[in-house]
Amino acid sequence: MRIGPKFLQRFMRIWPPYLGAGIKPEYISEDASRAIVTHKPNIFTRNLVGTSFGGTMLSMTDPFFMFAGVYGLGKEYLVWDVGVEAQFIKPGKGKITADFHVADETWDLIRRKTADGQKYLHWFDVEITDEQGETVALIRRQVYFRKKRKTAGKSEAQVTAAQ
Repeated sequence: MRIGPKFLQRFMRIWPPYLGAGIKPEYISEDASRAIVTHKPNIFTRNLVGTSFGGTMLSMTDPFFMFAGVYGLGKEYLVWDVGVEAQFIKPGKGKITADFHVADETWDLIRRKTADGQKYLHWFDVEITDEQGETVALIRRQVYFRKKRKTAGKSEAQVTAAQ
């Protein structure tokens, strides 16, 4: 059974790490190539000076490019979130938003780079903005892609699951 992006969006709204941090996936497209995630600091989630923690900003960007890869490339690919870089521009006061988008051309590039079975590491960028549309942080996520190898008629995922 395949879990669709809309179910994933509903589940992530109540997923304890996101729920506890006040992170809310507002929208995930049917193909997961676009997602909108928000955070509004409250008494339990703001830092000492009343703004969003940098760690919360990183958390709100964590799985979405990986999800896009899983849905955009299909079951024949291994997809892992492997790296992150952050540049914090200004304090995250009030509601902040991360708007993720992956173009179809990106999947074409990844398919070309992995056609021979080699891994490919791709950097994705997302900007976190405040309610005025000003940049709060620039986050880069590195995602690992590789076509799954076949092992005696089974996919790599089936072999791993059986062990």
